[in-house]
Amino acid sequence: MENGLDILLVPSLRKSIEENLGKETLNKIEQRLMERHGLGLVQAIKNFSKFDSVLREFFGAGADGLEQKFLQKIVTVEKLKQTDSNWIQMKDPELAKIFLESFADQDKKAILGSVMDGPLIIAKILESCGIPQTSGYRKINYLIDHGLLISNGFELAHDGKKVKKYETIFENIKVDIIKNDVSVKVQLKNTLLAESSILQTVEIHS
Repeated sequence: MENGLDILLVPSLRKSIEENLGKETLNKIEQRLMERHGLGLVQAIKNFSKFDSVLREFFGAGADGLEQKFLQKIVTVEKLKQTDSNWIQMKDPELAKIFLESFADQDKKAILGSVMDGPLIIAKILESCGIPQTSGYRKINYLIDHGLLISNGFELAHDGKKVKKYETIFENIKVDIIKNDVSVKVQLKNTLLAESSILQTVEIHS
């Protein structure tokens, strides 16, 4: 199952990798990923251990420092020992924007709120929020595509078909505005960090 946090991070991480390595090196890495794993760059970043293995072919142990560099412009993870909760600060403005726009939109905010306590199927999300189907589906798909909603489990429909249930990737969100600078911090569900191929790979080698 794809990890919502990884889906969320991929576009920003791809941009950061290109800025740090340059297009030429990145093209060589992409070719090698295709040869070794049959994966394009975006798929390899989602399955980060594959990207990591190719990066090590090119840079050896220097890959550790590079991976830290790719990530530090995008997010920082704050682990609060006393509560054992994980907060992630969205340092990339594009990432922060996804959260801000989703909470500024009343429907998207209601959709996220409806599944904070547990996963629901899409029909029940729309019903509980009182959102029309057409715009509701569009907004739910936006949240799924950007990793804010992830599928977790199934429910059997009346016709016996399995229907996916969805939940949020976070438990809490903090927005601070300091001198025109907007800081977005997100408290992730604990399993997400442990199952994030990106953060686990970079933490393992750090």
